[in-house]
Amino acid sequence: MPRRGERTRRAVLDEYLVVRSQLGDSEAFGRLVRRWHRRLLGHAFRFTGEREAAEDVTQESWMAIMKGLRSLHDPARFRPWALRIVANKARDRIRRESTRRRTSRRAPAEPAPAEATAASDAVRRVQAGLAGLDPDQRAVLSCFYLEEMSVREIADALSVPVGTVKSRLFYAREALRQRLEDTS
Repeated sequence: MPRRGERTRRAVLDEYLVVRSQLGDSEAFGRLVRRWHRRLLGHAFRFTGEREAAEDVTQESWMAIMKGLRSLHDPARFRPWALRIVANKARDRIRRESTRRRTSRRAPAEPAPAEATAASDAVRRVQAGLAGLDPDQRAVLSCFYLEEMSVREIADALSVPVGTVKSRLFYAREALRQRLEDTS
């Protein structure tokens, strides 16, 4: 793992692809999409908890990324910038769905069965624990542990202060720990 302040080959390639995309290179943009689509989809899923909703959010996010990429002044900020777009689109969708459910007064849908039947019990327990957390808690844990983002990068990606990220990390870890203890 690179030392703090060192740029990885992956980050340099991403910056290069962003710059080329900003200059209108559609092949570079295609490579950027291939490199980032799964990560953005996973980020969206951690908010929505539903595969189809995450796919829709990710598609909307790519449209916004394509439209706003030229206005990104620092290509090194692509990761938090793109993750923030996904987070905002996911929150918008969650708000719309919540409003739609309240106005239609329908019964909530049955939760989808676990897709990862081959996963170990421990992995399933952690996944279930994460699924039961608040979307903001899931997002901050995922960014920190899965995306290996710094607290500052998470703050940028989620458009919240650093102190809020630290607080959410603390409470999310506690909530997950409690959920895991309760299922033991």
